[in-house]
Amino acid sequence: MTPRTATLIGLTAILMWSLLSVMTVATGKIPAFQLAAMTFAIGGLVGLLTWIGRGEAAKSLRQPPIVWAVGVGGLFGYHALYFLALRFAPPAEAGLLNYLWPLLIVLFSSFLPGERLAMHHIIGAVLGLVGTVLLFAGNTSGFAPGAVPGLVAAFIAAFVWAIYSVSSRRLKAVPTDAVAGFCLVTSVLAALMHLALETTVWPETTLQWLSVVALGIGPVGAAFYAWDIGMKRGDIRVLGAASYATPLLSTGFLIAAGFAQASANIAIAAILIAGGGLIAAKDMVLRK
Repeated sequence: MTPRTATLIGLTAILMWSLLSVMTVATGKIPAFQLAAMTFAIGGLVGLLTWIGRGEAAKSLRQPPIVWAVGVGGLFGYHALYFLALRFAPPAEAGLLNYLWPLLIVLFSSFLPGERLAMHHIIGAVLGLVGTVLLFAGNTSGFAPGAVPGLVAAFIAAFVWAIYSVSSRRLKAVPTDAVAGFCLVTSVLAALMHLALETTVWPETTLQWLSVVALGIGPVGAAFYAWDIGMKRGDIRVLGAASYATPLLSTGFLIAAGFAQASANIAIAAILIAGGGLIAAKDMVLRK
């Protein structure tokens, strides 16, 4: 697989994650950790189904403790922190702090062997950050002292996901099949958090059940496998900068579904984020 192909596969994860908000809304009032437990279980099963006819795939679970720590710590750690952030802090502020992770991925990639961080990568990531700030502008409502723990959780979550993503490159020898195991363990841990903190609420309609299944197959399933391929074999700097398209595309899908309204801020943010992504991907776009 060429780096260009792996990068394109990684970009599909960004597209799938942009559907996360609208699909989550369609699931109804299922508590966050319960929804995570359900969807990560489905996502893990999606990976296991790809093992059919490949007996050697099961060997991918035989990994050193550090690999499991990175994999489960990244998937469960990030989502646990982000859910806690949304519980204590206003969603807009928590989301804005959380979206530091694309910029952190671009910056952290400079510490990887053989990677070179050029000025256009930094410019692209910063433009994406500015566009994301503009996207959230006007939706902030200030925060009380009690929101500080949530904001801290969102900030730490950004570092957790960036470290997980960049560490995947250092663990390039670990096959993507292992992500199925990470998803299943994350599901178990999320279920334990749900039992400790939440009241169980099951989907009430066929649409809600289908939305849960769709979440598990796509944004909480295939997306993590695609992201793993992109991080391990693609252009990590391009993927980091392009990740700022996630909140923009997510807002677009919410507008299309009638859950949000278009505005001038969104249009300008689209130009900044798209422009930043193109600048960061200059080498790949102009490559003959």
